[in-house]
Amino acid sequence: MLFAIIMNKKKLYIYIVLLLLLAIAAVLFFNSKQEKETFNQRVKIAIREVGNQLLLSNNDSTSLILPVIKLKENIYQLSFENELSFEPSVLVKIIDSTFTKTKLSKHYRVEVKQCLEPLVGYSYEMSVFEENTLVPCSGRYLPNDCYIIEVKFTKREHAFFNIQTLLYAFGFICLLLVLDVFILNKKKQTQRMVVEVDADYTTVGRFRFYPEQNKLVKEAEEINLSKKECELLEILVANPNQIIKRDEFNKKVWEDNGVFVGRSLDTYISKLRKKLQDDDRIKITNVHGVGYKFEIM
Repeated sequence: MLFAIIMNKKKLYIYIVLLLLLAIAAVLFFNSKQEKETFNQRVKIAIREVGNQLLLSNNDSTSLILPVIKLKENIYQLSFENELSFEPSVLVKIIDSTFTKTKLSKHYRVEVKQCLEPLVGYSYEMSVFEENTLVPCSGRYLPNDCYIIEVKFTKREHAFFNIQTLLYAFGFICLLLVLDVFILNKKKQTQRMVVEVDADYTTVGRFRFYPEQNKLVKEAEEINLSKKECELLEILVANPNQIIKRDEFNKKVWEDNGVFVGRSLDTYISKLRKKLQDDDRIKITNVHGVGYKFEIM
């Protein structure tokens, strides 16, 4: 019984852990989707503010800023109603200041393109790592023209405990659980024949075996065992799934009495088979010329 309880508890713990991980994964999945949408909205607001500050630097408080467009994942486009001119360092400062206030990523690339021709008039790349930051010399004003400003976030900062991290952890834990169960089953495969062990009896398939009382019990039916049958069954139950040599049976059951008849072992095994026949999962297999093997399917 103790082994069965341990196995049942182990399975229960495994199911609880898996359910908890699935629940957390689901929560983080929806949170991740929400976080992406929130990020998208924050970026559009921030880039629109960049456009506003850029127009104000041109003393323009009336021109329209066209809607910020998300071109691809992490790429956004800013455009204006009218033509404008600006000095690139002003743009660099405005974007840096705005992104700092809105706590956006410090890893991004900016390209200023002409509207009519896909030519890049000015571009630069920012990063928290100084060696990855590339800001060309400024000072030359971009001539009055129609410009499109594209911002690409090259790296997003994520919380360490995000959906990807959880999925890796989930897969790792599942692997550990599978290995644990496999190793446990491998280790206990010779013991799983005896399903339950109690102080007074051992459960063998559908039977309860009472070695001290020389009997088997199936439901309300009692099946009496002779002393020899009881001793043989004890040896079989104690060594499930293993080949037990005839000499071992003879030594443990008959040698102490000093008497052994050649076919006695086979006779008693045959009697045990008949008394256990109500449970067709139980087999006492004859290994020719060697001994017997006790199995429960």
